[in-house]
Amino acid sequence: MTKIKTTYLGDLHVEAIHLDSGSRIETDAPVDNQGKGELFSPTDLFAAALASCMITIMGISARDQGFALKGAWAEVEKIMAASPRRVAEIIIDIYFPDGSTYGDREKRIIEAAAKACPVSNSLHPEVKKTLRFHY
Repeated sequence: MTKIKTTYLGDLHVEAIHLDSGSRIETDAPVDNQGKGELFSPTDLFAAALASCMITIMGISARDQGFALKGAWAEVEKIMAASPRRVAEIIIDIYFPDGSTYGDREKRIIEAAAKACPVSNSLHPEVKKTLRFHY
């Protein structure tokens, strides 16, 4: 079980502390929702968590299957809906380091792992996930 302490700091800033490790994250409301956009917004973290989870599970699968994934990275675009205000779509483009070569087997493993990550499996079906791999 993981515990996180979340505290309102004022001026629409919030701090979250991962109690096991002491790691800290601060958020700010986005500019389009009365914030200054000085930090990640909570919905930015939501989108980033999906990409981070996908790459983590891809890394586990690659390691278990005997190939490297180090240096893979993702660009994430979050699209909001207005009423109710929510994340409507998350677009993730996953890139691999220059010189990386993956055969059909490795690509199947990578793509299946990304689609099976726990964050993805936890999302409401109305949140559209667009996933593109750039080998």
